[in-house]
Amino acid sequence: MSFFQELKRRNVFRVAVAYVIVAWLLLQVGDTLGPALRLPDWFQSGVAYVLILGFPIAIIFAWAFEMTPEGVKRERDVDRTQSITHETGQKLNYTIIGLLLAAVAYFALDKFVFEHDHEEVVATEAGEPSIAVLPFANMSDDASNEFFADGITEELLNLLAKIPELEVTSRTSAFQFKDKEVDIPTIAEQLGVEHVLEGSVRKSGMTVRITAQLIDADTDKHLWSETYDRELDDIFAIQDEIARKVVDELHVTLLGEAPKTTQTDPEAYAMYLEGLHYLDLDGLEYWPRAIELFEAVIDIDPAYAPAWYGRARAIREMANFGMMDLDEGTALARKWTEHALTLDPELAEAWALLARFALIYEWDWTAARELIDRALLAGPNNPDVLEMAARYHQTLGQIDKMIEYSDKAVSQDPLSKVRLEYAGDAYSFAGNWDRSLEFYRKNEDVHGRDAWPGDALVPLMMQGRYDEAAERTDALTTWDNEVYFQVVSAFTLYPVGRHHEAAAGLEWVIENLGTAFSYQIAQIYTIHENPDEAFEWLETGYEIRDGGMTYLLLDPFLEPLHDDPRWRPLLEKMNLLEYWDAMPGR
Repeated sequence: MSFFQELKRRNVFRVAVAYVIVAWLLLQVGDTLGPALRLPDWFQSGVAYVLILGFPIAIIFAWAFEMTPEGVKRERDVDRTQSITHETGQKLNYTIIGLLLAAVAYFALDKFVFEHDHEEVVATEAGEPSIAVLPFANMSDDASNEFFADGITEELLNLLAKIPELEVTSRTSAFQFKDKEVDIPTIAEQLGVEHVLEGSVRKSGMTVRITAQLIDADTDKHLWSETYDRELDDIFAIQDEIARKVVDELHVTLLGEAPKTTQTDPEAYAMYLEGLHYLDLDGLEYWPRAIELFEAVIDIDPAYAPAWYGRARAIREMANFGMMDLDEGTALARKWTEHALTLDPELAEAWALLARFALIYEWDWTAARELIDRALLAGPNNPDVLEMAARYHQTLGQIDKMIEYSDKAVSQDPLSKVRLEYAGDAYSFAGNWDRSLEFYRKNEDVHGRDAWPGDALVPLMMQGRYDEAAERTDALTTWDNEVYFQVVSAFTLYPVGRHHEAAAGLEWVIENLGTAFSYQIAQIYTIHENPDEAFEWLETGYEIRDGGMTYLLLDPFLEPLHDDPRWRPLLEKMNLLEYWDAMPGR
């Protein structure tokens, strides 16, 4: 008898077919019932793994053993004259037919009975449920614990933002409503979300009580609420539980494992949250304190990546605002950011910061693109990442992609001063002056005096509305910012014939700001119809690697220089000429 015939005689093929059908049915049932039973994400994978391992065992068993009237025996011990393999084969045939009928019935049930539920899930996934995490109220007796409550809010927000199937409003927009009496439907409408997560934090020593509530914005009804009374070292588990509950209540189908909080020592974590508090405050005096706190965290837990990144952000801000040497601060920020990424390669903000260095300070367009792609992989909805992507395409004159990423950044962070300001800039670069003004004016409406009123001057001047621009400049005298007033005066007063005042503003900028404002000085000289001085200052900007030089291709103020024979050589030195030639209309 051939080997093939022997396989048939021992019912190996029948057992294999029956096993495959049973395995398929088990996986389908598990896939259907898993979410309803709140089974963990790894459960289905575990079932599949066990079934795959079981298949060769079943085949070996069918080959080596046989059913007899006396029970299961090893095949070699069975008298062929007493064998009932034929009868067993018939029973397996009936079993296979029955299993096939069950599979068909399940398929029909899934297709016609569960179809409506399935469509609801697909609709949910397609629509990507949206949520804002409002600042958790500090219920502690100690007002200094405010930073702890804010930090818990930010960490929860960051945790939820790592879920690609969920749209999460950025911190800067959500925190606009801190300590304000605004109803949930109004907040949701302004943030463009369907759900709101709010709560409170009470910390006393090493114990903490966190209350969280998930609210449907349309109905203003609670979908879920929970109170957690735990020790401080359980804080990470609480955050993971809240995130998991939000995912369940919003019926979000995760394509991968749910993200987890990065854990550290509880004492270090409290200091880290305080460091975030000082880092996010507006005021140069707060950043050194933030660095001190992040360094204290690192002393306790050198492997805690968020503290390294926070430290890098703080030192970069200090260098950017002249509190230390720019090159020294940038080098330190790069070093600490790279170290943070060796500890946690999924820190999207860290990749975005490295991309900023490559784009703004190093003018390495290839490296910037690679870093932005990596940042988008880690945080596809992170507004910092999206804005850096927009800035990259702006630098290379790629208007459509610039607008695409800028719009998405605003959708993720709709009330942020930074996002609204850049969106106005982006539409100015695109030549859409009306849309640009909409963003600038919304920024002023939301942030008042914190928004720079000089922003709206660009579209006004580009539309020839010079008198309006001059009026806004005159109003800046009450704004109490000498730098902005002198820069804007130099820009706006020349076109309305107030040449002496414009020249005085330019002279003040050169004397007091010098090479640090070389690019802006070149813009002013272009407006003042002095291209020779404009190119001199652009050369200075090139020599010192002024970050403003990345605006060259789309800057509307520099349009009078485009036909000058010095323009193309300047672009060629910056490796921008090929992008200039690729722009529409060139």
